[in-house]
Amino acid sequence: MTSLPSPRHARLLLVDDDEEACRLLAEVLEREAYEVVPALSADEALAKVEEAGPFDAVLTDLRMPEKSGLDLLKVLRERDPGALVLVLTAFGDATAAGEAIRAGAYDFISKPYDLAALRETLARSLGRRKLAGLRRDGGTEPASPTGPAGGPALVGHSPAIIEVMKTLARVAPSQATVLVFGETGTGKELVARTLHRFSSRSDQRFVAVNCSALAEGLLESELFGHVRGAFTGAATARPGLFREADHGTLFLDEIGDISPALQARLLRALQEHEIVPVGSETAVRVDVRVLAATHRDLPDLVRQGRFREDLYYRLNVVTLTLPPLRARRQDIPLLIDHFLRELTSRHGRGPVAVDPEAQRRLLAYEWPGNIRELQNVLERAMLLAEQDVIGPEHLTPMVRGAAGSTPDSPLALPAGADPDTHAPDEPDVADRLQSLEEIDRRHVLHVLTAMRGNRDETSRVLGISRRTLSRMIQRWNLPRRFD
Repeated sequence: MTSLPSPRHARLLLVDDDEEACRLLAEVLEREAYEVVPALSADEALAKVEEAGPFDAVLTDLRMPEKSGLDLLKVLRERDPGALVLVLTAFGDATAAGEAIRAGAYDFISKPYDLAALRETLARSLGRRKLAGLRRDGGTEPASPTGPAGGPALVGHSPAIIEVMKTLARVAPSQATVLVFGETGTGKELVARTLHRFSSRSDQRFVAVNCSALAEGLLESELFGHVRGAFTGAATARPGLFREADHGTLFLDEIGDISPALQARLLRALQEHEIVPVGSETAVRVDVRVLAATHRDLPDLVRQGRFREDLYYRLNVVTLTLPPLRARRQDIPLLIDHFLRELTSRHGRGPVAVDPEAQRRLLAYEWPGNIRELQNVLERAMLLAEQDVIGPEHLTPMVRGAAGSTPDSPLALPAGADPDTHAPDEPDVADRLQSLEEIDRRHVLHVLTAMRGNRDETSRVLGISRRTLSRMIQRWNLPRRFD
């Protein structure tokens, strides 16, 4: 077998339709002692593979005219299942990460990328390829399995979401149990459905249950089923969710809330691949892939003795941690666009825009309810926006107040005051509190007066569109003239 060159002396094919970006990245990699061959299209890249033989690695932009980087990736992997391909893209739809990795890409790097991270990823991928004993003239590594057409509905371009997408794409085709951590509303069930969708079980049932929503006895019967007469009210037998999900996927949400007794039964089901219905002594074989999720700190519950250690390790084959929305604010504009397209389609509405001031407040809010709260806020705002433009007045009071109060605001406290000593239930403070809408109305009127009614200048100072300002004037019956 021909030995591979040192990773730092490998031959790279760099594909990007942006000539300047291609040249600059080539210079960076050449300074790292790589031999770089540039190509400005997928067709040119394939021609150079034919002309110069196989490369040690291919770095390709994803979005290119005519043939995309994904098209190039598929052709290269068809010709050589061991081809090492890294995908680069500036686009924010994280679905691309899963699609590229399912098609056989080694890794996915989002632009603008961190050059240090790119160097590390490239060196690691070349090193692993060498350790795997792959030959430059063809490899033995099988192509990554591909899932059904279309991609997961995860949206974003933050590093945390890109990493989630990479892991999803790699573990979905397996039978591994996956444990998903994340705050309420971060999309844990969406991740579970995505894992099922791109697994070999996708043509079978996906069954979900919220373990915290049911009492212990009811949850036991719900999961494992029961025979007729097993308890008062059991007039008929019930198969249970494990049997309903047979050959498919069972998603156990809020797994950290189940009782110790039920944990023991669940552990047996995972270990033995069989269940015993309530009131029966006969075990039933089941073939189920179990996915679990929780917002709790399971390792801490294990230390406290409230969660079985053996069950934790049985569930924790692969771990995914979903970041809260406040930790991935750069994804909020993409999520807004995604949800508004989805919501307008569902409600039969035309396109709905978000004015700059409303978007500023959406970005400033902390989102304790995460993505679910964002979706609900946008749906409410869309339904209230009469002229297909969402303004601050259409947002919930909590989100409207996210931009903070000004020193002149009636909500502002005296300098150095302790918020805890100025509780709103004190009569003198409560009398001075006003609604956020009244604060907004007074501020708009103040700016309008200062600008002598000039709407262009007023909207510029307020940072909102002229159309939004006109709606505010009409809604609050503000003066039209300031002579």
